[in-house]
Amino acid sequence: MKTLPVLPTICCGPETPPLDEHARTELAARFKALADPTRVAIVNRLAAANEVCVCDLTGAFELSQPTISHHLRLLREAGLVESSRRGTNAYYRLVPDAIAALRAALG
Repeated sequence: MKTLPVLPTICCGPETPPLDEHARTELAARFKALADPTRVAIVNRLAAANEVCVCDLTGAFELSQPTISHHLRLLREAGLVESSRRGTNAYYRLVPDAIAALRAALG
């Protein structure tokens, strides 16, 4: 008779400390911001570059500038992206600590 090895449990166990209320609320807001396919695609595009001009995002997604700005505002409010202005253009980049927190929550 063959015996099969028992794999270690991957799920959270009693040794995993619960998240405090602030951390739960912050993570929930970030995941909520990512609950839209366009915002996921924007984050994906930003992950591939140091920063991206909003004009490039408008062309890449074939969406109007106000629509892209709306999505970026929600991502910024969730703390996932930050922006800077150079002339008339706004440039967006991911917030590394926020992305690391999402990775840690899923890891």
